Amino acid sequence: MNYIDAHVHVWTPDTIHYKLATGFAKEDMKPPSFTPDELFKHSKPAGVTRVNLIQMSFYGFDNSYMTDMIRVHDGVFVGTAVIDPQAEPVKRMRELAPKKVRAFRILPTLTKAKKWLEPDGYSEMFAEGAKANQAMSCLINPADLPELDRMCAKFPDTPVIIDHLCRIGGDGTIRDADVTALCDMAKHKQVMVKVGAFYAFGAKKPPYADLIPLSKAVIKAFGVKRCMWETDCPFQVGPGHTYQDSVNFILKQLDFLTADERDWLMRRTAEEFFFKKK
Repeated sequence: MNYIDAHVHVWTPDTIHYKLATGFAKEDMKPPSFTPDELFKHSKPAGVTRVNLIQMSFYGFDNSYMTDMIRVHDGVFVGTAVIDPQAEPVKRMRELAPKKVRAFRILPTLTKAKKWLEPDGYSEMFAEGAKANQAMSCLINPADLPELDRMCAKFPDTPVIIDHLCRIGGDGTIRDADVTALCDMAKHKQVMVKVGAFYAFGAKKPPYADLIPLSKAVIKAFGVKRCMWETDCPFQVGPGHTYQDSVNFILKQLDFLTADERDWLMRRTAEEFFFKKK
């Protein structure tokens, strides 16, 4: 199977060696621990052999736990870091690239601006991303798409990943206008979408059948070669949900996919971007 999970957070209860960022306390870590070994108990039985790690908010801009885990589990992990877009971001991008950091998570709350991508640092990041083939990985809602659309038009060669189906249906309602807005982003040829975090959207109940139309629309708009499956663990394995539930949604609910298309969604898109040597 050799599936690739495009979106997982890991952290350690060892806050002596890996200090929490200002504003976070141990009580904020729920679950208290989610190390790679704890992840593997869920992912390996499901046929997942490689993972893109996402820097956890508990650590702020200190990506050391994530990069240490990438080093320790050589060949299993790559990473998506979080850096300060207003503090020499290009320097940080170049420092992290040799550590197998392939993308940088960006989100509206990282800076204070009327338009969330207007700070100069983001233009620097988008320009460097185009040169180095490092993606801007966006944790956003549909309302944030117009600003991303502007930047994608300005930097058409920059790889961009929209996380969690743009969080459509987070309030329980999947709106046609939001689906259309996300699908319209397919006009930018370097934009990809993560299809997952099913536990958080729509009815929020496996087998997630109500998310089939949304997923189908997105996959049709972008094509499977620009879509990648994700779980958003450890949150996918909370009460009422399992890791296998996320896998089964792709394997059993999306029956319109051919075997080759399913392979792209579950493995090859993430493999091509995150794991192939550039």
